[in-house]
Amino acid sequence: MPKVSIVLPNYNYAQYLDERIQSLLNQTYRDFELIILDDASTDNSLEVIQKYLSDSRIKTQFYEQNSGLPYKRWNDGTDLAQGEYLLFAGADDSCHPELLSQLVEQLENHSSVGLAYTQSWSINEKGEKIQLCKEWTDALDEVRWSNDFVNVGRDECKYLLSSCTIPNASAVLMRRSFFIEAGKFDTQLRLSADWLLYAKILMFSDVAYIAEPLNYFRSHANTVRNTTMGSVLELEERLIVIRYLLQEIQAPEPFWEQIFHPAVGWWVRLMASGKWSLSVNLRIYNILRDIDPNINYRLLRNGIEVLGRKVKWPQKTIGLCLKLSIMLHFGLAPLVQVGLNGLLPTLLIASST
Repeated sequence: MPKVSIVLPNYNYAQYLDERIQSLLNQTYRDFELIILDDASTDNSLEVIQKYLSDSRIKTQFYEQNSGLPYKRWNDGTDLAQGEYLLFAGADDSCHPELLSQLVEQLENHSSVGLAYTQSWSINEKGEKIQLCKEWTDALDEVRWSNDFVNVGRDECKYLLSSCTIPNASAVLMRRSFFIEAGKFDTQLRLSADWLLYAKILMFSDVAYIAEPLNYFRSHANTVRNTTMGSVLELEERLIVIRYLLQEIQAPEPFWEQIFHPAVGWWVRLMASGKWSLSVNLRIYNILRDIDPNINYRLLRNGIEVLGRKVKWPQKTIGLCLKLSIMLHFGLAPLVQVGLNGLLPTLLIASST
């Protein structure tokens, strides 16, 4: 039985598959199986995969119908896995020959660690290095991700409140039993199922980080991340992860003004664009209210600022309205609050159209 199961889901990434498969087969650590799942590709992916079937470490699963769900085949791959450890390899990514060796060492040496990951290089379509993904976390702490560390999982989750500090799933090795205990990937999420999974695993285990960039995370126009950046989908899934985290841990004090209030503003701006339906906006409102029962004050504040800019109110008028919103929130609650819970989202959505 192999120590590591590598799950490689693919859909129409034939142009990267040779490089990807070779980067995995050429690992210095040899005790692994490679499970390749093709989700009904329409390019020549099957032709590329066929070239490697003589390698006894490779298992394949070919689907005739596309799942339509980014994380569905990731879960399907784990149903075929036998290894103690799991690595999910993006079909368009690549890696250094030492990736598996160093990640396995972390899990072998630290029994409390549920997942280990390395720093990543961002690469372009040609495989050229663009920048270190450390720049993604520098806003949180410029020094922290410069060195290896092992941290208590629940403590690490305070960083996950800000963003997914693990930029690429291809850099992560996790215990298969912990993956199953955490409930696998939530296939209803299209962008953030990995982020949510890490949070769930770290509620009952620790994390190990390797500062050496051994993973190569490819950026190109067709990635789900690039095609949905700044969208209502990205916001909604971000809030779903935050809601889960806050059910389990205490938010640090800066969170509300530095993370949550800007997220509320993001939603107000999306509403103001008039592109999203009432049902979508109410769904996001309900998530926001789950996170912060006093959400209406933040919405009034953002809504007044947006309306003031749209109708070109004087600053004095905007300021007066903001003071009124504070009075409504703190002076007449909870009676006004109860009414606003039903009325406010409808008013804000109507005013943005």
